Amino acid sequence: MTAEENHKQCKRCVLDTTAKHITFDSDGVCHYCRDYDKVAADTVLRDRAERYADFDKQIADIKAAGEGKEFDCILGLSGGVDSSYLALIAHQQGLRPLVVHFDNGWNNELAVKNIENIVTKLNFDLHTHVINWKEFRDLQLSYFRASVLDIEVPTDQLIFATLFRTAKEKGIKYILSGNNIRTEYVLPEDWCNRNKLDYINLKNIHDKYGNVALNNFPKLRLKDRHAYRNKYGIELMAFFNNIDFEVEEVKAQIKKELDWNEYSGKHYESIFTRFYQGYILPNKFNVDKRKAHLSSLICSKQITKTEALEELSHAPYPEALQQEDKEYVLKKWELTEAEFDEIMAQPVVSHDVFGYEEESSSLKFRKKLGLVYLYKFAYPLGLKKRPTA
Repeated sequence: MTAEENHKQCKRCVLDTTAKHITFDSDGVCHYCRDYDKVAADTVLRDRAERYADFDKQIADIKAAGEGKEFDCILGLSGGVDSSYLALIAHQQGLRPLVVHFDNGWNNELAVKNIENIVTKLNFDLHTHVINWKEFRDLQLSYFRASVLDIEVPTDQLIFATLFRTAKEKGIKYILSGNNIRTEYVLPEDWCNRNKLDYINLKNIHDKYGNVALNNFPKLRLKDRHAYRNKYGIELMAFFNNIDFEVEEVKAQIKKELDWNEYSGKHYESIFTRFYQGYILPNKFNVDKRKAHLSSLICSKQITKTEALEELSHAPYPEALQQEDKEYVLKKWELTEAEFDEIMAQPVVSHDVFGYEEESSSLKFRKKLGLVYLYKFAYPLGLKKRPTA
């Protein structure tokens, strides 16, 4: 039987058998949809009054912890939908965040403009952390040469390391988180590295494939996470699962209030992320991450399956721009097209090959830290763990 004959798609969402571990029930609905329903019932589908009471308490806790201090929280701002709306909510609730932007060298012009608009209109203080490009380039290339799927790990890990370190230095207890299961929950486990914050995995990949010492990078080891949570009392605070969040309404609001400019795709405020999700993932790993993003929106009833299929009928983004991005990435990475194509053709390697910090310790420290790790960021442990099929 051919791969096409084996292909099967969920009756409800647009995930299919390109996700290796997908299973379907007797109704033809995938286990990712069923998982979403179980988690949503305990979070975003709770009584609205209860959710907003929890939100009010979150705001009160942040204000109380920041009394007498210059800032009462930290907000990581990329210029994307979630962080931009988080900034607006913080302003509306009278919070005093220190806004931190992590500049890894891949911002597009729209992202820069959005960030400028937001901090200006909301009168927030902005701290931009510019990473050492030579070191970061070498780390990204290490992941690409390793042929592992999740090349975004260096950015994700360093963002968290920067936020926690800044919170410690400034004596700030809360880091605002833009997580939202309505738009981000559905994601096959083989489409990312579930242990995104594992420092040993990152170190081992770089030790094997890197050429430049990482002397200027903040680390986020298990012991660091434990210290941030238990010694310094730093916590992540997520709002969006307690309040109403319809993505099109959110976009309309931040466009009106913040002069926000929309991107062509989720997380496309980064040129590299656009190229990674729209070119590298489909061509090397047979992964179209739009299927996960759109399936979350289907599960949360923000779009229909028909609308999702219409979007998937088009290329992730225009081929001319893909070629432009490819040339730009190769120039910044200092790779020839032949070198790039050779690595793209190499067999895929699991992140597991490079090892992790001891699993039992990892579980223990994650519980102490109060996080479970889903997709790009960490959710508060108030969410149940991802249910099994």
